Amino acid sequence: MTSIQSVCVYCGSSNTTRPAYLDLATRTGAALAARGVRMVYGGGRVGLMGRAAEACHEAGGTVLGIMPRFLASREITYEAVPHVMVDTMHERKIRMFDESDAFLVLPGGIGTLEEAIEILSWQRLGLHGKPVVFLCEDGFWDPLFELFRHTIDANLTPPAFLDVVKSADTVDGALDLLGAAAA
Repeated sequence: MTSIQSVCVYCGSSNTTRPAYLDLATRTGAALAARGVRMVYGGGRVGLMGRAAEACHEAGGTVLGIMPRFLASREITYEAVPHVMVDTMHERKIRMFDESDAFLVLPGGIGTLEEAIEILSWQRLGLHGKPVVFLCEDGFWDPLFELFRHTIDANLTPPAFLDVVKSADTVDGALDLLGAAAA
C-alpha cells in the first residue's frame, strides 16, 4: 500500500452489534497499523469505530478522528488520538475525504451507508478517483451490491460502476484491493 498513506474507515458506532463485527473492526485497526497506514475515522470511542481506532493506536499506528462537536458526548471522543473538531456532519465528511487516500467500509447502519453512498456518488460524478472497498467478511454488504446490480440492470447505473467499487471478505484482501486500486 505504498501509495496509500491514509485510509478513511467508515463503520458503525453501535456497541450492541454482533461480537464478530467488533472483532472485525479490531483486526482492521491492527492491520492498518501493521501496514503503516494512518486511520482516519469519525472520532468516536463507541462501536466498531472505537474498536478499530483503539486497535490501530494500541498497535502503534497513527489515527486521526474527525468529530462534530454536537456528537462528542454521544459518540464519546477517543481522547488517546488526535482529533479535529468540526461543527457539522458535512464538515466531518469533507475533512475525512481530504485527509484520506482511500475508503474502507465495514459493517454499519444508516450513517455508515450514507457516508459510503456519498463517497461513491462523488466518485461516479468524477469528483475523485480514490479507491473504495467494502469489507464484508460474512456477506454483510452483499444486499447492497445486489442493489447496485439492480440499478445497472435497470440502465440507471453504468456497468463500469462495478469495476470501481469493490468488496472483500477478509481484512487483508480489502487492504490489498485498496493498494492495487491506488497503484
